[in-house]
Amino acid sequence: MDDRAGRIEAAVAGAVAAGQVPGAAWWVGEDGAVLGCGAAGTRTPGAADPVGVDDVFRISSVTKPVVAAAAMSLVDEGLLGLDEPVDALLPELADRQVLVDAGDPATGTEPASRPITVRDVLTFRLGLGFDFTVPWPAPGMAAMAAAGLPLGPPAPQAAPEADEWLRRLAGVPLTHQPGTRWLYHVGASVLGVLVARAAGRALPEVLAERVLRPLGMASTGFGVPPSARERLGPHWTPPAPDGAREVYDAADGQWSRPPAFPDGGDGLVSTVDDLAAFATMLAGGGRARDGSRVLGAEVVRAMTTEQVGPVDDEGGGWGLGLGVRRTDEPGGRHAGSYGWDGGLGSSWWTDPVTGVTAVLLTNQMWASPQPPPLFGAFRQAAFGA
Repeated sequence: MDDRAGRIEAAVAGAVAAGQVPGAAWWVGEDGAVLGCGAAGTRTPGAADPVGVDDVFRISSVTKPVVAAAAMSLVDEGLLGLDEPVDALLPELADRQVLVDAGDPATGTEPASRPITVRDVLTFRLGLGFDFTVPWPAPGMAAMAAAGLPLGPPAPQAAPEADEWLRRLAGVPLTHQPGTRWLYHVGASVLGVLVARAAGRALPEVLAERVLRPLGMASTGFGVPPSARERLGPHWTPPAPDGAREVYDAADGQWSRPPAFPDGGDGLVSTVDDLAAFATMLAGGGRARDGSRVLGAEVVRAMTTEQVGPVDDEGGGWGLGLGVRRTDEPGGRHAGSYGWDGGLGSSWWTDPVTGVTAVLLTNQMWASPQPPPLFGAFRQAAFGA
């Protein structure tokens, strides 16, 4: 085992032994070669049901880059244009109204200065989404909640079907003009609807045809594929001060069956090897492990290039549907590293400077937008010197 893999194994096993998470699986590679993978802990705290490297996890926001790849395949074929308005495919979002003051709905609205484009949706600058710089809930989020659109931690059985979801969203005014402000998450949900309409089929079908089957990602989907149901365990809340956890989602819970709304923002389940196959394709300029082309090199380059400027105070940026670091991370990822994290306890990043890719999936949700200590230790072991 490579020293890096040994350090990662020690970091994950140590976190499990310390009670930070019930269980986890990981994968690390460099320049297409597997350096190591492993698993530690159990599906249920205190039970004799060990997590395996082929276990299925709820990957929440790591869904975003996978669905973005499907969108970029449509761009590659000319079925979507990055700078085209979405109006023809998403007429519900045409002729938008925008809050005059993003923090005060009482000031009224004004017409959008221009239509929302495909690029706006991919870069999360369509004008709606989570704003981490203002107190919760911001007016846009409050309006979405009032429209009956679920917010908060992923709950795939809570949303209406896609057309109804978009109809309700269309009743919410934008909080910022299109193209002017990065706002988290909602763009990914809209992107899923856009991809389905552009391809003329349901999002799970489009994703399977354009990304999952070509990459051999047989354990990835909206709802657990039948062949993988025995490999999905329960998902847990963070421990209380006394160490007790509650079940957030049971093994036969919300992710055990297809949802009415396949959410492009947080709806997928997957495995470390499936996500490694996805990461290897992007690192290879769009080619799968067997050499077949899944995406064009040019659209991969656009997807993994930072597009919007700072999205946080820690060197984070955003490309087309995924995170891209703008600065070097001390002792860790370099500028240009791309990937994303999921608040249910998942992480995938690739550093193109060193060629290292690292995937970590856990069965416990985060307590806040800040990653738990395990994730910092994992990144240090994977990407550090």
